[in-house]
Amino acid sequence: MWLAPAGRRVGKVRPAYVKRTARMLLEKYPDKFTTDFEHNKRVVGELLKTTKRVRNKLAGYITRLVKRREKLKALEEAAAAAAAEEGAEPTV
Repeated sequence: MWLAPAGRRVGKVRPAYVKRTARMLLEKYPDKFTTDFEHNKRVVGELLKTTKRVRNKLAGYITRLVKRREKLKALEEAAAAAAAEEGAEPTV
């Protein structure tokens, strides 16, 4: 990943068919995918008949989505715990 002139990070651009197919697979089979790329690569290979390159792109994007969902869930749980802790403090 390289830095743009303004210091912003520039990521990879993925084709729409990769994003659409990955989201569809993740929605249809949410329990089959993990944060492990190799595992996701095998699962995508079993579910779809596609080229190795497309399989790897799908598995990579699915891995990214799963990691992002887990991170979001952890942040929500931390916020809920903080709110519950804040509400549980005795008032004087």
